[in-house]
Amino acid sequence: MKINRLVSIVMILLEKKRISAQELSDMFEVSKRTIYRDVETISMAGIPVSTTSGTNGGIEIMSGYKIDKKVFSRDDLSALLMGLNSLPKMLRNRELEHTLAKLKSLVPAEQAKDIEIKANQVLIDLSPWFGERNVKHNLEILKAAIEENRLISFTYIDGHSKKSKRTAEAYQLVLKGLSWYVQTFCRIKNDFRFFRLSRMNGLILLDEKFIPREFKKPLLDFEETARKLQTVIKLRVHKSILDRVLEFCDFDCIKSDGEESYLVEYPFIDRDYYYDMLLSFGDKCECLEPLAVREKLKQKIQSLMQVYWRGEHLDEVPK
Repeated sequence: MKINRLVSIVMILLEKKRISAQELSDMFEVSKRTIYRDVETISMAGIPVSTTSGTNGGIEIMSGYKIDKKVFSRDDLSALLMGLNSLPKMLRNRELEHTLAKLKSLVPAEQAKDIEIKANQVLIDLSPWFGERNVKHNLEILKAAIEENRLISFTYIDGHSKKSKRTAEAYQLVLKGLSWYVQTFCRIKNDFRFFRLSRMNGLILLDEKFIPREFKKPLLDFEETARKLQTVIKLRVHKSILDRVLEFCDFDCIKSDGEESYLVEYPFIDRDYYYDMLLSFGDKCECLEPLAVREKLKQKIQSLMQVYWRGEHLDEVPK
């Protein structure tokens, strides 16, 4: 939202003596033209913001300026507090706690209770229920690596279970879905690479520093690619797993099939991950069509049975 960006810019300008339009543009992922429009809006609101051109130029607030608490509405403060309170605990640091304290100091005493209630109406906890115990440890190391421009070393296990030793420059931590990633420049591949934290082992913060290079942002939106690869298959699922199925498709794709089951139009890509997902539903799910997907599932089930009946008499293996 624009109002949240405006408030954030004001808070940044109060903290920094001067910052360039390009830095703000990168920070908020908008154009420099948008930043300059925002600065004009802030000036019209009565906050003395000035811009200076040249090599050492930038945007700044007049020295000694103290912000009027009335600049922020109750909704502004509630939105900011909600967002900061909802940051994962593993990202919390002293700077964030200081920022929270400053924001709370802007809350008028007569509105404090109402703002606290509104700020607590939404709780976002992105930490997993189980697993990924090493992620928090890796996050701490990577935050230091990014802040101090120090190289990192680690062993990585890719999606095909192949191990490789890496040395890299860390540039950005990314939370995508429920998983943490880090965008780096890999010294081994001599290119930017995206690594999942849960697959990093033996992460070490090296003493050697690096000169930051022009940062290449990772590609995070695969919706268009997925849409091109995606097909729809027909499933019959038991009512006991309907909640799990709804994580992948809408109510409009589900029709009742008697009292115990449903027929589902399920989005699917012909990749092992999607077959494994279907198999995770166990005997509560049956692929009805297309025939090619059904046959491949049968082959995978047969291979699984061979594993569990290995060493037994072949005539005991279910057919």
